[in-house]
Amino acid sequence: MRIFITGAAGFIGSALARHLIADSDHEILVYDKLTYAGLLSSLAEISDSPRYRFVQGDICDAAAVSTALADFQPDVIAHLAAESHVDRSIDGPGEFVQTNVVGTFVMLQQALQHFRGLDADRQRRFRFHHISTDEVFGSLGADGLFEETTAYDPRSPYSASKAASDHLARAWWHTYGLPVLVTNCSNNYGPYHFPEKLIPLIILKALAGEQLPVYGDGSNVRDWLFVEDHARALRAVFERGAPGETYNVGGNAERRNIDVVKSICTVLDRIQPREDGVPYSDQITFVSDRPGHDQRYAIDASKIRREMGWTPVVTFEEGIERTVRWFLSNRPWWEDIIARRYATQRLGQDG
Repeated sequence: MRIFITGAAGFIGSALARHLIADSDHEILVYDKLTYAGLLSSLAEISDSPRYRFVQGDICDAAAVSTALADFQPDVIAHLAAESHVDRSIDGPGEFVQTNVVGTFVMLQQALQHFRGLDADRQRRFRFHHISTDEVFGSLGADGLFEETTAYDPRSPYSASKAASDHLARAWWHTYGLPVLVTNCSNNYGPYHFPEKLIPLIILKALAGEQLPVYGDGSNVRDWLFVEDHARALRAVFERGAPGETYNVGGNAERRNIDVVKSICTVLDRIQPREDGVPYSDQITFVSDRPGHDQRYAIDASKIRREMGWTPVVTFEEGIERTVRWFLSNRPWWEDIIARRYATQRLGQDG
């Protein structure tokens, strides 16, 4: 198949692109605006493949999207392009509404036009796969899991913009018959993770000898999903998922934020200890909490496991070690980011 991936120079999109080139016969087109977090260096290892193409473009530019779709003639659109960092959405919500809501609208409209121009057999096979987040469901208490039928209750500008885009995608299925799939995933981590997010940020600050900032008391819980497991799930959904259906994708790895940070410190103590012998955990410091910080997310992924046989195969402990080792072995990738794109400063304090 031909897979058109929006946002494929980002963290999850590049993992999907690398997976499809390495482990399938699909052709892919990477469509990416190359914003601050869009990095062609995350795709360097597959860029020489004859099954890889790249087009720099904005999902809000209908003419550019239309041209790219007409040229590539995809069987699947995997829509990952989004502004994704909660802290940035607090500082600048307008950009999140523009990219995540308006951009998704543009993609749906152009996908519908493309779909209507296909013959009956290609229409039967075509899918628009909208990739979203568990944050649209709001915050859980101590018990329970997010299911596909959980009511939406977004709490941040980011999650509200993603909730809106989810609703648009489903509306284009019900109203226009566009064969839409929706997936909502838990927190991803792994290689090529942009260092504004918790796990890579802690790794790089630890290596720099800086304080390791933990929001509030560190008790907030997330369900962690290794990004390569997520890429396998996305492929399973757009290859075998039923149009109009939603699938939750989770890692079965709930951890408090403070425990995630301590896990990183433990791995670093073992494989690259500090020269002074002091444990990295001594760098941990608690800072003022994020405004509106959701307490707990956790995914019930039984539907995708039952219907497609997908389950995460990388444990949290294995994934953290693989991630730490990757960052230690790929300094040029993240040193360039810190030098030119992001200085690991605190964001999202406007409340």
